[in-house]
Amino acid sequence: MLTDHFKDAFRAHPAGVAVITAHGPAGPVGLTASSVSSVSADPPILVFSLASALGSAGVIAAAENVVVHLLGARNAHLASLFARAGADRFTEDLAWESLPAGEPLLTEAPHALRARVLSRTAVGASILLTAEVLEVLASGEPDEPLVYHNRTYHRLGTHSAL
Repeated sequence: MLTDHFKDAFRAHPAGVAVITAHGPAGPVGLTASSVSSVSADPPILVFSLASALGSAGVIAAAENVVVHLLGARNAHLASLFARAGADRFTEDLAWESLPAGEPLLTEAPHALRARVLSRTAVGASILLTAEVLEVLASGEPDEPLVYHNRTYHRLGTHSAL
C-alpha cells in the first residue's frame, strides 16, 4: 500500500523536533511536531503541519499567534510529554511562563520562535500552517539538536558528524 511505503520512507528520514504552543480559550495548549521547516529568511517564515483540527491541534490551528520551540537533546522529556495524548502539560512542575500576549513559553528550549499565523491550508487529512516569525527567543541553554528517526528520539553532535 502506498501510504505504508510513504510512512516507511519518512520513518527513515530524520526530522528536527519542536513543541508548538498557543493560548486558547481554556488556557495554554501544546503539541510535539517534527514537521517544522524554514520557508524564508527574509521575511522569516516557517511552516508546520497538524494531523487534525481536534484538541490541542485545533486550538493551535485557530490561534493568531504560536510559539515554536526548537528542542535540544536535553528536552527529550518535553517532546515525550507534549506527544502524549491527554497528558497534563502546563503544571507547576513544567518550566514555562506566559509571554505578554499570552502565548506559553517553555523556558528550557534553546530557541523559541514567536510567530503570527499567516495561512491555514487543508492538505489531505492535515492542516498546513505558515507563520511569520515575530521574535526569536533564546530561553534555554544551547544544546545538541534533538531529532526524531524511526520512532525514536536521537541526539546529534560531533559524535555523529561524517
